[in-house]
Amino acid sequence: MLLLLGLHGIAALVAPVVMRWAGRRGFWILALVPGSALVWAIANASSIAHGRIPTSHLAWVPDVGLVVDLRVDTLSWLMVMLVGGVGAAVLVYSSVYFKSGASGLGRFAATLVAFAGSMLGLVTSDNLLLLYVFWELTTVTSYLLIGHYADRKTSRRAAMQAIIVTTAGGLAMLVGIVLLGSAADSYRLSQVLAEPPSGAAATTAVVLLLVGAVTKSALVPFHFWLPAAMAAPTPVSAYLHAAAMVKAGVYLVARFAPAYSHLTVWQVTVLGIGGATLLVGGYRALRQYDLKLVLAFGTVSQLGLLVMLVGHGTREAALAGVALLGAHAMFKSALFLSVGVVDAATGTRDLRRLHRVGRALPGTALAAGLAAASMAGVPPFAGYVAKEAAIEALRHDATWSGRVVLVAVLVGSVLTVAYGLRFWWGAFGAKRVLPGQTPATDVGPAAAAEHPRADVTHRPSALLVGPALVLATLGLVTGLAPTLGDHLLSPYAAGLPGEGAHLVLWAGPVGALITAAVLAGGAWLFRQRTPVERWQGHRPWPLDVDLVYRRSMRRLDGLAADVTGATQRGSLPLYLGTVLVVMVVGAGWALATGTALPGLDAIRWWDSPGQAIAGALAVVAAILAARSRRRLKAVVLAGISGFGVALLFLLHGAPDLGLTQVLVETITLVVFVLVLRRLPPYFSVRPLAASRWVRMAVGLAVGLTVGVLALVMPLARTASPVSVAFPAEAYEFGGGKNVVNVTLVDIRAWDTMGEISVLLVAATGVASLIFLRRRSGDLDRSGAVRERTVWRVDADAMAPLRASARARWEASVRAGGPARIHSEWLSGAGSLHPQRRSVIMEIATRLLFHTMVVVAIYLLFSGHNAPGGGFVAGLVVGIALAVRYLAGGRYELGDAAPVHPGLLLGSGLFLSAGVGLLALLFGQQVLESTIVQVDLPVLGHVKLVTSLFFDIGVFGVVVGLVLDLLRSLGAEIDRHVDAELDDRSGGDQEAPTDAAGAR
Repeated sequence: MLLLLGLHGIAALVAPVVMRWAGRRGFWILALVPGSALVWAIANASSIAHGRIPTSHLAWVPDVGLVVDLRVDTLSWLMVMLVGGVGAAVLVYSSVYFKSGASGLGRFAATLVAFAGSMLGLVTSDNLLLLYVFWELTTVTSYLLIGHYADRKTSRRAAMQAIIVTTAGGLAMLVGIVLLGSAADSYRLSQVLAEPPSGAAATTAVVLLLVGAVTKSALVPFHFWLPAAMAAPTPVSAYLHAAAMVKAGVYLVARFAPAYSHLTVWQVTVLGIGGATLLVGGYRALRQYDLKLVLAFGTVSQLGLLVMLVGHGTREAALAGVALLGAHAMFKSALFLSVGVVDAATGTRDLRRLHRVGRALPGTALAAGLAAASMAGVPPFAGYVAKEAAIEALRHDATWSGRVVLVAVLVGSVLTVAYGLRFWWGAFGAKRVLPGQTPATDVGPAAAAEHPRADVTHRPSALLVGPALVLATLGLVTGLAPTLGDHLLSPYAAGLPGEGAHLVLWAGPVGALITAAVLAGGAWLFRQRTPVERWQGHRPWPLDVDLVYRRSMRRLDGLAADVTGATQRGSLPLYLGTVLVVMVVGAGWALATGTALPGLDAIRWWDSPGQAIAGALAVVAAILAARSRRRLKAVVLAGISGFGVALLFLLHGAPDLGLTQVLVETITLVVFVLVLRRLPPYFSVRPLAASRWVRMAVGLAVGLTVGVLALVMPLARTASPVSVAFPAEAYEFGGGKNVVNVTLVDIRAWDTMGEISVLLVAATGVASLIFLRRRSGDLDRSGAVRERTVWRVDADAMAPLRASARARWEASVRAGGPARIHSEWLSGAGSLHPQRRSVIMEIATRLLFHTMVVVAIYLLFSGHNAPGGGFVAGLVVGIALAVRYLAGGRYELGDAAPVHPGLLLGSGLFLSAGVGLLALLFGQQVLESTIVQVDLPVLGHVKLVTSLFFDIGVFGVVVGLVLDLLRSLGAEIDRHVDAELDDRSGGDQEAPTDAAGAR
């Protein structure tokens, strides 16, 4: 099972490459992935039916109870069959559904395979926390699939609606999982269900779990997102909304029913919501004209029926429910796929425009007819067998809930027959339609010339019709073999109270009469479609939940805007002051009420006089920075204060920290200088007397609080610090002697993962604020520049002198002198305006750049046992790039690093995460290091730790961050400045000059 999950993950990663290489045929290759899950399920069907349950276990984050526990019992086996079988059919169908030149096929294929893997993990998970992880993965991937047509507003809106509703339910479900796991003292699902906890906490947890199931399965009152999701491509509807995603909620109800169906709150919630959904969905399906909407509301209705049956709490109803679960996946997927064929052949899904399409598409009409018959419960299809079992189970249930559910099932079944006939007649039947016109009705205006009758323009390929026909035929085959289904599915129902339940084709004359009455009632209701439509048109639905949702979202947006306007005033001092005041109040209260200051004799002021000097330097620089009114002066003084702190680190025996502090201060200084170019030289011209005292009070309070904390916290320690064992653990488990570096890449690797992720987000945010135009992969290279436009000035006093020098050089050339122009120190420096160039800076940069890169590489590879590491090495390379930019401008930066920053950021993060996941293949925890020691002929004994590759990823992220800042705050702002100069000068620039003209 772990192999199947890993196969889905790998396939999702390589899917874009496969699709780019093989085109639409790549769907065939990817179909083998969910197909392998189907093959595995078939191979293990007999053993699972006889009680031999396959399990897998892998420790992931055991400290928080998060382990990869997989378990496949009868219910999970059925879901694996559906996820794998329908998934493979949909992928094959997609290979001809999309046009050969369709955009985004690689992304679509990757997301669909990832969704299949997420569903596979969800239904096989035996850990509640892991189940939630996969639950949310299905939410995210379904959002991407529903919004595949991102250029369409309806797709974007439907995707957003789906993710908001299902995520809200997922959050409630997470709270329920935590409550249930805490009450059971275990997050192992099989253990919780074997010994279910009771009490108020457990009951609350069950209700919250049901909230998650209701939102996921589109039950009333959250049913509105499913019809809106029909904006997705047809393969998505056939998979997510018929066989997979919406079944996740049904699966959750079925999973917890054996343990909690006896609760009154369960009965009221499940049966009430399920019955309402069954009737509302069937009623709404009777007046839809879009074939997909007919199926969408029908799916809503069927989901209500499924939830009622699997949640009823009896053995007979549970068996009928899981049988209908499988039958529904087959007939509803086949119907959705048939709609896709009709849409592709005619260009419409409006049933009013379709006339005798069945004659032109007999194979599709046959597949849809078989599937619709199974949905309506016509014998001997699988849908009939399941519904017959449900009616028999409820007919012999004398409880009030059984009677209520029976009535709801019968009425809902009549509606199902009616909208099933409406669907097939609308898609393939003959209608009284004039050429080029759709007749008007009382509920809809005439569709005249602009909506003519749709004709079949081309014949679909066999691969487009085949998947629907296969699924529909399976519904007939499985219906003819009820004994096999009874043998495979009965082990699940055996866990609920009740008498022996069975799946049969003939349940007796009473059942046959009831089925006949349901079919007759549905046929009569279909024949009365015009009065029914007229009646529905005159009596609108009393509560439009979709409208309530949209209004609620608008009001929520308005409230958010009001709150943001009241709290986010655009004042950074106010934000920072608020944070600091809260910190002072909270920490100060704890210090004042629960601690005491140590005596002066217990304080060691310094270890050496050098520390006092360094501390004094940092303090004096900080005070001067606070008093400075010039921005650049304040930045320089703040940097000096930071260098003083770095000196303290060095004097205290922490070279790694000192080196990192120096490099960070240097990069920060460069970034500040780049930003200050676009800001006034002074902070403010306003009188600052009033606010100065407030800022001084806040600063003193924060300083005193932090100082007191530094004095009190070491004395308040009651246990040995964890850092005591770090040196030994760093070498034994991390394979390195540099405790700081091993801590970053091994001991606290999860923290580092979070930090580099934040760096990536920060770089993206800064770039999005600076780039006024759309970002692209184009780089400024010196070969593309033809004139000096970088960092030019309005008035150039040296222009006459350069013109005179150039004239003398040209005269010398004409007289036979040398015409060779000597080479530049930097390739991009020639793009700078002459007054902005510094020969000394160019020479120094040429001499130092490569040396700095070599030093960075040394620091990267030596950081595991000596000061350095990926973060420090990345900062060194970043400073080297900054020097190249400052010396030669944006074209020199493009020559120095001809790579897009996003590539470095993404590759670095991917490498770090990938190395962490590779540890799972060796039976270790995520991000755990592996030490490899070999003896090589020339190099001798080599010790390699896999965390080195994690460090290389950190190195890539840091270099990408600095490069992105230089491109955003440097090169892009340069473009802004040049554009402003062009506007002021009317576009006139100094005549182009070459490198010799600068001399």
